[in-house]
Amino acid sequence: MLHARILTYLDEVARLGSIRKAAARLNVASSAINRQILALETQLGAPIFERMPRRLRLTATGEVLIAHVRETLKSGQRVVAQIEALKGLQRGEATIATMNGLAAGPLPGFIAGIVAAHPRVHLRLRVLPLDQIPNAVLTGDADIALGYNFPTPPGLRVVASHDLYLGAVVAPGHPITHRKPARLADCLEFPLVLSDASMTIRPVIDLAFTRVGLPLHPTIETNSIEFMMRIVREGHAITFLNPVDIGVEVARGDLVFIPLHDFRVDPITVKLVVRARGTLDAFPSVLVEEMRKAMPTLQRESNDRI
Repeated sequence: MLHARILTYLDEVARLGSIRKAAARLNVASSAINRQILALETQLGAPIFERMPRRLRLTATGEVLIAHVRETLKSGQRVVAQIEALKGLQRGEATIATMNGLAAGPLPGFIAGIVAAHPRVHLRLRVLPLDQIPNAVLTGDADIALGYNFPTPPGLRVVASHDLYLGAVVAPGHPITHRKPARLADCLEFPLVLSDASMTIRPVIDLAFTRVGLPLHPTIETNSIEFMMRIVREGHAITFLNPVDIGVEVARGDLVFIPLHDFRVDPITVKLVVRARGTLDAFPSVLVEEMRKAMPTLQRESNDRI
C-alpha cells in the first residue's frame, strides 16, 4: 500500500463517529483501530478525538490531521489510477453528489451507459439534501455535483447549466389533458400534491400562484418525487414537476406532462459543478465530459414536450 492503514482507520472513524462502526465497515478488530489511534495521539501529544457518550468528535488537532489524511488518501488514489492507466486496464473511480429527483429520473439510464462503456470503473452516487451538495464537492467527498438551483460558492466551477420549466403532471386520461391551453386556475379544480418547502421546486410554484393571484391550498405535501408520481397515477390529483424528472414515466405512457404558460417565467436550472482548483482524475474527467454533452439532450427533450 502507498500509505499506512492508520490513515484509512482515521478517515472512517471521523466519518462514522465510532470506532466500532469503522471496524465493522473495514472488517478489522475495534481494538486494533483503537490501539493505533491511541499510539498516534501519544506521538502527537494531543488527542485526535473527543470521546463523547455516544460518538467520537474530532478535536481541533483532529480537524487539522483529518484534512491531511484525506488529501493523502486522494493522492494515493490518483497515483494508483495513473499506474492502472499505464497498464491499460482503464480503471477509475468517481463520486457524484446529486438529489433525489435526478437519481430516480434520468441518471440511471445515463450511468448504465457509462458503466457499459467502462466496465472496470467504480462509481459512487450520493443522494444529498440540497444544502449539502456543494459542500460535498468542496471537501472532496464528491468529484462532481449535479442538481437543481443549488448555490455555487467560491471554490466551485459550473461546467454546464440548462434551464427547465415546470408543468402539470397527471395520469393519462385526466380531464385537464383536454384543456388547451391549460392554466394554473384549471388545476385548482383537482387535489394538488405538491413538493414541500425543503425542495427546490416549491418556491417556483409559490411564486407562480402569487403572480397570477391564485390561492394555493395543497391537499398533500411531500419531499418524495416518487410519492408524487405514484399518487398522481392513482386518480385525479395533479402535481407540478419538470419534464426531466418524469421523462421515463412519460415515455412509458404512465404519466402526462402538460406545459403551463404560468410557469414559463421562472426556470429550474440544472447545474453540473466541479471544484474550481485542481484537475480531475482520468475517469471523473471522462464522466464530466459525457454528462456535459448529455445535458443539452435533456433540455431539448424537455422543450419538445413543452
